[in-house]
Amino acid sequence: MTGFNRQKTGSRAIGLLSGMALGAIGLSQAPEATAGATFKIDDTKWVSVGAGLRTSFRAQESAAGSGAEKWSNDFNLDNIRLYINGQIHKYLKVEFNTDCQTCGNGGEVRVLDAIGKFEVNPYANLWVGRMLVPAERREMNGPFYSAVYNIFSAGTPFEPSDYNLTIGPDGNSAGSFGRDDGVTFWGAALDGRLQYAAGFFRGLRGGANADHNILYAQRVAYNFWEVEKNPGYYTSGTYYGKGGDILTVGISNQYQEDGAGTTANPANFRGTTADILFEKVLPGGGVVTFNGEYKNYGLSNGFGQAQRDAATSFAAGTFDMFEGNAFDVSGMYLFPQKVGIGQFQPFLRYVNVAPSTSSTREVYEAGINYIIDGHNAKIFASYQYGDLLTKGINYKSTATGDDVSQMMVGFQWQI
Repeated sequence: MTGFNRQKTGSRAIGLLSGMALGAIGLSQAPEATAGATFKIDDTKWVSVGAGLRTSFRAQESAAGSGAEKWSNDFNLDNIRLYINGQIHKYLKVEFNTDCQTCGNGGEVRVLDAIGKFEVNPYANLWVGRMLVPAERREMNGPFYSAVYNIFSAGTPFEPSDYNLTIGPDGNSAGSFGRDDGVTFWGAALDGRLQYAAGFFRGLRGGANADHNILYAQRVAYNFWEVEKNPGYYTSGTYYGKGGDILTVGISNQYQEDGAGTTANPANFRGTTADILFEKVLPGGGVVTFNGEYKNYGLSNGFGQAQRDAATSFAAGTFDMFEGNAFDVSGMYLFPQKVGIGQFQPFLRYVNVAPSTSSTREVYEAGINYIIDGHNAKIFASYQYGDLLTKGINYKSTATGDDVSQMMVGFQWQI
């Protein structure tokens, strides 16, 4: 069976979504009894093991006047993950996943998920440990279950828990890979149509958060057509038509007092998002899929644009979250005919990021997926164009960047 792992990552480099593009992608989830091999101990106990790999090649045009070579060429090991799940009692389960963070620099194997699960009924369940913070669908999909390969590297701004590759106590991180230490209550009602998740997490460690305020996170989604079937509160960006006709709308929110800024200038962080998944199986067997996401982020009572502009670097003790609006829309069509061992799925995507007091940035993307075995085996190629690739996460009022081109090829295997 297949490891159900998701998660992305972020990097703190200024103006370099392009540079961190492929080293920062890692949403990871591995669900119950869904790994490569399941070992049954007795009628109630079992252990499952799986693995996932994502690797890519990227060539990006250099910005005008940069003095660099005309195109950069990079091979990247984006993710290598091990998934371990187990059940020790009818109502007690455990999930443990690892990933290779900073893979491009040799890599370090780190704990991605470490979750103790109390799952009693569909309506109310409790997870404790390190896990995904409830957020928008993109975060809950992660890279392995998103419809587009580079969903994070050229996408909307990061959540606090996804802004850095590593976790530190210096006021510069609030988790990593979309994960944080805490608890999440989740469940579903109305025959599974209304799904919810609400959690309490550490959030920003040190720095602006000198009082150790916790981060609150919630997500609610409603399935208008077929009910999506995923482990826990995880999601997928597409089901390749195997989930039937789907129309799901979700809303999420995160808030932490003193969750951004510096020790001298703390600010309260709020991030509100809305997302939609539409998937329709056509009479001939083709599948149309649409993903849409809107974000509104704000900081209050402290750190603002003046402090952001004055900063010469984002060293330890500064947590500069995005302020403003952003959206990401993509559409794709899966051809019903097999060509060789897989099916072709062309797609189009547009991302717009509009900071409150910095220049707007955007990226256009056109590509094609070759689907061999759903999320378990696929190949991807795309062309992107826009200034999001050069401005990245530089939200100073003076931020500038050229429209540049980028070409990518990616491979994803999972068992």
